[in-house]
Amino acid sequence: MNYSKTNATGESVQVEQSLVKVVSTTSALEVNDSGSIIAVATDAIVVTLPATKAGVEYTIINTGANANNIITISPQAADGIAGTITLAGTVVVRAGTVNVDLVNTKASSKVGDSVTIIGTGVAGVSAWVIKGSTGIWA
Repeated sequence: MNYSKTNATGESVQVEQSLVKVVSTTSALEVNDSGSIIAVATDAIVVTLPATKAGVEYTIINTGANANNIITISPQAADGIAGTITLAGTVVVRAGTVNVDLVNTKASSKVGDSVTIIGTGVAGVSAWVIKGSTGIWA
C-alpha cells in the first residue's frame, strides 16, 4: 500500500508504508532514505547520518539478539542529536553536542530497541531531534 508524504524539499510524494532497509555493514544514510526503518541485526554497526535537513526522519531498530549488538548513530561533525529517551524507570534528556554519537549499548541491548530521529535543518546541537525511543541509548 502506498501513502503520500512530504519529502525533504516540501514536495508531496508517494511512499511505501513499510520501507525497511536492512543494514549489515557500516552505512551512510541518504536524504532519500527518509521515512525508512533501518533494521540492524549485526554487531558493531555505525549508521552515519547525512547533514541535517528539515523533516528528514529515520527509525533505527535493533533486530539482533539480546546483549549482542552495539549500534552507533553518528551525525555529521557540525550536527548534534538532542531529545528525551524514556526508559522504564527513568528519563534521560540528551542536551545535544555536535559530533557526538548516539549508541545503543551492547550489554543492555534488546531486540526491538529503537530510536526515531528527525532533522531540523539547522546545524548545531539540535540538528537531529529524538522523536521517540525504546531501550537504552547513550
